Amino acid sequence: MRVDILTIFPRMFEGVLTESMLKIAQEKHILRAKIHYLRDFTTDRHKSVDDRPYGGGPGMVMKVEPVVTAVRAIRQDEPENPGRLLMMCPRGKKFDQAYAHELSAASRLILIAGHYEGYDERIVDCLQPELISLGDFVLTGGELPALAVIDAVVRLLPGVLGDEDSIKSESFAPDNEGLLEYPQYTRPAEFEGQKVPDVLVSGNHARVAEWRREQARLKTRQQRPDLLKPS
Repeated sequence: MRVDILTIFPRMFEGVLTESMLKIAQEKHILRAKIHYLRDFTTDRHKSVDDRPYGGGPGMVMKVEPVVTAVRAIRQDEPENPGRLLMMCPRGKKFDQAYAHELSAASRLILIAGHYEGYDERIVDCLQPELISLGDFVLTGGELPALAVIDAVVRLLPGVLGDEDSIKSESFAPDNEGLLEYPQYTRPAEFEGQKVPDVLVSGNHARVAEWRREQARLKTRQQRPDLLKPS
């Protein structure tokens, strides 16, 4: 997968992309990540990417010209593969695991990380991006949401985690009926009087599997009942 990131804060991405699974994905040549500095696509001597909003109001608005110019130039770098264009926006479609799985099937993603008070609506009119939101809250910019989307999608690519079975049993996974993941334990077998459940050290794999299914349903019922399908 190729991932292009358009931002005015490239260093926010550089650190994350060189650590953990995102680094491994690139070393395995599963991921090609390219960061594009929005100011490189401006034409004025001040390299302006924002301006005051028409009609007045607080803050600054991201300008339409550099964003549209940048996206068109990025796509020309590999015109046979224009990719899916994503823009981080509080009013966008809520991002979830099902959306992550959908995006993981794409060969290329282009993410626009907006900033300031907002963006010129003509960016949406001209480029028709998919608007994505992490939830009903507002951050100072689109950089952190973009990183969250990248991480959630890339870890689903075959070969990144190395253990594909872990994806099948984790929270929200289709193979896990969309439930929360069951509780996990490791050594020591006892800590401050709390013991690992006997079934997990029984060696009975069928009982372990049944216990995990029961616990997944219980934890979901207790913590996220909205995820349970009506009976």
